[in-house]
Amino acid sequence: MSNTSADFKFFSFGDRFKVLHLTWMAFFVSFLVWFNHAPLLVVIQEQLALSDQQIKTLLILNVALTIPARIIVGMLVDSYGPRTIYSVLLAITGGLCLFFSLARSFEALALARFLLGFAGAGFVIGIRMISEWFPARQLGLAEGMYKGLGNIGSAAAAISLPALALWFGGENGWRYATGATGILAFVYAAIYYLSVRDTPAGSTYFKPNKSGGLAVTSKRDFALYLLTNIPMFAAMALLAWKVEALQLISAQVLYCIYAALVVLYLLQCRKLFAINKEVIATPVNELYQYKFKQVMILSLAYAVTFGAELAVVSMLPMFFQNTFAVPVALAGVFGACFAAVDMASCPSGGWISDNFGRKRSLTILLTGAAIGFFIMASIDDSWPIALAVAAMMCSSFFLGSAAGCVFAMVPLIRRSLTGQIAGIVGAYGNIGAVVFLTVFSLVDTSTFFLTIAIGIALAAAASMLMDAPQDTLIEVMPDGSVQRIPVH
Repeated sequence: MSNTSADFKFFSFGDRFKVLHLTWMAFFVSFLVWFNHAPLLVVIQEQLALSDQQIKTLLILNVALTIPARIIVGMLVDSYGPRTIYSVLLAITGGLCLFFSLARSFEALALARFLLGFAGAGFVIGIRMISEWFPARQLGLAEGMYKGLGNIGSAAAAISLPALALWFGGENGWRYATGATGILAFVYAAIYYLSVRDTPAGSTYFKPNKSGGLAVTSKRDFALYLLTNIPMFAAMALLAWKVEALQLISAQVLYCIYAALVVLYLLQCRKLFAINKEVIATPVNELYQYKFKQVMILSLAYAVTFGAELAVVSMLPMFFQNTFAVPVALAGVFGACFAAVDMASCPSGGWISDNFGRKRSLTILLTGAAIGFFIMASIDDSWPIALAVAAMMCSSFFLGSAAGCVFAMVPLIRRSLTGQIAGIVGAYGNIGAVVFLTVFSLVDTSTFFLTIAIGIALAAAASMLMDAPQDTLIEVMPDGSVQRIPVH
């Protein structure tokens, strides 16, 4: 075991730590913009006379585009570099945020929230940036710091924007508050572009030889890649079904959406075949191969960890209020504790992965999270509330730590494809949230927790099939030369 934290000077602002701080702040701003509407929905509903169904639609639309956006942004990052793509993303979302703040109709609000789903793709960009600047022995801790601190953006929105709207005052207070976050995104886009580089001086930024889709290295992996894409389209179909269930679109429109998704999937398969046809025709030397099963297993692990986090945070206050008859404010505090522990545990999971082995750490932490949710499934009003809160917080720790482990491993698969791989894995986090929230809408709370536990247990079993990361990564340069990148 190596001491990875001895020279990890988090409060330093030199070289790679400057990049870490500027990048987690970029993630923070993107999440602040992405969730700037949530704490102001009551005011927005009153000002624009929106129905409850329209508010629910805005919440759905806010996450609908994030799944494909993370895939697209991952490709762009690998091709053009995180510095440029993060700056462009922040500038675009800043403009969309101003559009949202000026909206006078539900249709305009809905379009703005749908397009702002792109802000959620900012997470993928930082994963590639951090992997370029930190050695593998510190990568888990650095990625965990990035994820944990950036996630606070949503909490910052919940705390600050209502107060900011009151400070501006008047019926347009919410407009000024949300618009201010858009201006912040504009300003930070310029700061980020002028303050960072894609790689340390003298380092090579490895780019994929082909763009438009992930390049795999075997026929089997190509088949697995096509299979992995199906849940992404299925999740978007599920979101469309939820919108139709709210009676906001007709059954005919829903069927048209289903047909469009099938056509898009087939077109994507055709594009991916064009990118990988050489691999299908001629086997790749084993020396240059990477195993796509690593991507699949990490995607599953992130679906059940981050997906469970988003789903549980949204329902936990109501669970404590209904189960233990506590006041609304106290139930909210319990829910906030789950989110706070989860965010703080991401760096812990990265550090554990750096020091105790990537594969073993992921399996153990997933197992701990599964046990925690099996225990939570048995909570009822006969439990001491302190014991229920303790079980909830322990489950949250294992959940967040396992998520931190996932992104300690993502950059160690293939350096030139890190953005695309992070996009796939990150998209699965949103897929997990959609699935778990749909389950929650159909079953009681105990069954909901049990479903999460079973999902995490399956991911823990799958993690045992992973291969431990190699000592070096193989990258093939555009000129055909081979470069070995040490990862220890």
